[in-house]
Amino acid sequence: MGNRLSEIVTRTGDRGTTGMADGSRRAKNDARVHCLGEVDELNASIGVALSLLEDGPIQQLLFAVQHDLFDIGAELCQPGKHLIVEEYVEGLEKSAAEMNADLPRLKEFILPGGTHSVACLQLARAICRRVERSLVTLNDVEELNPVTCRYINRLSDLLFILGRAQAHNEGSGEVYWNSKFSRLNRDR
Repeated sequence: MGNRLSEIVTRTGDRGTTGMADGSRRAKNDARVHCLGEVDELNASIGVALSLLEDGPIQQLLFAVQHDLFDIGAELCQPGKHLIVEEYVEGLEKSAAEMNADLPRLKEFILPGGTHSVACLQLARAICRRVERSLVTLNDVEELNPVTCRYINRLSDLLFILGRAQAHNEGSGEVYWNSKFSRLNRDR
């Protein structure tokens, strides 16, 4: 990055626009700016999860993902720029396969919950899915790097697996959906 911000309060966004890395300005409600914000939110949610994890493979993997998300932000700030390449996606797929290998087979849907760290990983997964939906919407009007969209799709899968792996590592178990607990079944 050529220019680092030294002044944070610039007042340049007071009229509802924000500066892009290519020098252009866009409305703060522009689809591209919206995606930037959601990628930032995803990165922040991963940061919260990281703060709850002990040093180990999951933490190291998520730290690398945070850097990848900054690359995605750089792509979004500079239309036409492609930083995410197929090796990023392959890395996520390899990590997902490795983390999933020792987990028990799923027999039921998992509720997002359990321990604080597991719940934060599942929250990050849900935010990642929202990022994916927003990128698809943006891609309808402005062509994006197709590898970036695949990366985000794989990342949501990986975050789901990491939530399961963290529950397994903690020995806390997973919280499974049970239709008997649904409100309609209880009231009958």
